Parts: sequence; C-alpha cells; structure tokens
Amino acid sequence: MKNMFQRVPVDQSPVGEPERRGDERSEAARSGGSSTGERGADPDPEVPAKPQRRRFSAEYRLRILKEADACKKPGELGALLRREGLYSSLLTNWRRQRDHGALREMRGRRRGPKARPVDPRVKQLEAENRRLQRKLQRAETIITLQKKLPRSWGSP
Repeated sequence: MKNMFQRVPVDQSPVGEPERRGDERSEAARSGGSSTGERGADPDPEVPAKPQRRRFSAEYRLRILKEADACKKPGELGALLRREGLYSSLLTNWRRQRDHGALREMRGRRRGPKARPVDPRVKQLEAENRRLQRKLQRAETIITLQKKLPRSWGSP
C-alpha cells in the first residue's frame, strides 16, 4: 500500500505552473491573475487617465427640470435620473439656480473673463500715441537721410 502522506519536494509543484524568467514577478499566480503578461499590457484606451468633469448647458438643465417637475407618479423621477445619469442633488442645485434667475443668465453666456468697458480717454490717448510714434519715425528717417546726403555728394 502507498503512503497517503507522502511529502512532495519543495522544488516540484503538484500543479504545472508556467515557467518564469528571472525578471517576472510571481504575484500573478497568488492573486488569481494571469501570468501570461497581461499585467504589462497598455491600459484600456477608452478609459481616460483623468476623469473629465461633466458640464451641462443651461438649456439641458431647464429641460431636465421641466421633465422632473412633470413627474407625478412614484418612481418616475428616479427613472428619469437613472436614464440621464444624474443625482438628485443636481436637481436641487439647478432648481435653486432657476429660482434665483441664474439659469436664464447662463444662456448664451461665454465662460472666461468678462470684457471690461474701455474708457474713451484711454482710446484717445492710444490714438495720440500711435500718431506721435509715426511722427517720430518720420523725423528719425529725415535725420538719417540728412546725415547720409552730404557723404553721397562727396563733401567732407
């Protein structure tokens, strides 16, 4: 009769594991992952490295609020939120913005710094500066020509 409690040498494995090279790591076998090199594969190109914050236009917000206000039966509002991928807290914020008139102001408004009105005095000074720059350029050209003309006539 064979001995049931026969020891398996440490060097041998009862399950045939793939042979590893010296630079490969052994976590794949322990963690249940594949040891065929999938760990070193490039990340999925469809998943962005840094998530982008969602931006909703004022028209979209108003449309969703209109649909949400029309929901009367139990579960309709939840279905709307799931369909659109929204949170109920967004509806709360958007309702507050709508009540304060902020959504109406957002329509057609561009993001970024606001254009400041230019003082008419500044425009006048800039025009005068350009005029004086042109006058200076002409005067410098005339002075340069006056220096060169006597040399070209042969006078000392």
